[in-house]
Amino acid sequence: MYPLSGFDGKVAVVTGAGRMRSIGRAIAVELAKAGCAVALTGSGRPREKFPPEEQAAGWRDIESVADEIREFGGQALPVVSDVADPVQVDRLLATVLDAFGRVDIVVNNAAAARGPDRLPVLDLDVKTWDRVLAVNLRGPFLMTRAFGRRMVEQGDGGIFVNISSIGGKLSGAGSAAYSASKAALQSLTSSTAKELGEHGIRVNALCPGVVGTSRLDDVDPASWAEYVRAQVPLRRVGEPADIAAAAVFLASAEAGWVTGQCWNVDGGQLTIR
Repeated sequence: MYPLSGFDGKVAVVTGAGRMRSIGRAIAVELAKAGCAVALTGSGRPREKFPPEEQAAGWRDIESVADEIREFGGQALPVVSDVADPVQVDRLLATVLDAFGRVDIVVNNAAAARGPDRLPVLDLDVKTWDRVLAVNLRGPFLMTRAFGRRMVEQGDGGIFVNISSIGGKLSGAGSAAYSASKAALQSLTSSTAKELGEHGIRVNALCPGVVGTSRLDDVDPASWAEYVRAQVPLRRVGEPADIAAAAVFLASAEAGWVTGQCWNVDGGQLTIR
């Protein structure tokens, strides 16, 4: 199989890329291996909130991912940024342009951590709801608006890959805020693909199923294994690399006629839409 193309001289931005076991880290590393200069963001979470495995490994969030990329000769720019803050998003754009002069690919991966939002709607705190929607939906909107304007100015196209979830299609009980944010992100993907297509800018979303990242550590492995056996035809948890491979494809020249799509990458859990 021939390698994917279209990455030489390109600059990619990946949000939420600082966790050791994460989709964002995998995407940032694979885009760098494909030939992109990569700016990667994290929220600047305090070290005392790192998972035990990250603390034991001496993990340094986006700095560790940047070092990983540099070790194989790639270009990496770590930037602490809150994607839900328009001032910080504009500052991120300026920082990327100062470093690399352009932007070609944006992966909207940053997402609110699982936790207090996983409650019935009647018990859900308004501040929790607002925080989930701020990171999962407002963030991609702000990133798309700021970086999309720059892509239009550049005049030679661009690519957005939004990391949604099959949760936005399943809309399960006890996950209303998360599910609503991811369903809305899919709608944002469709609308912006239709608006930006005339500028050669493609916008797609990936909808992962159960992926083995640190965000799932709040549920015991036996429960996840039982869920996967019952729900996932391929009978295994996905890996961050599975999502990264799909993201890199969507960012490649070979996906040049794909836009406005929300692809399930879930081991076959959803097969009807």
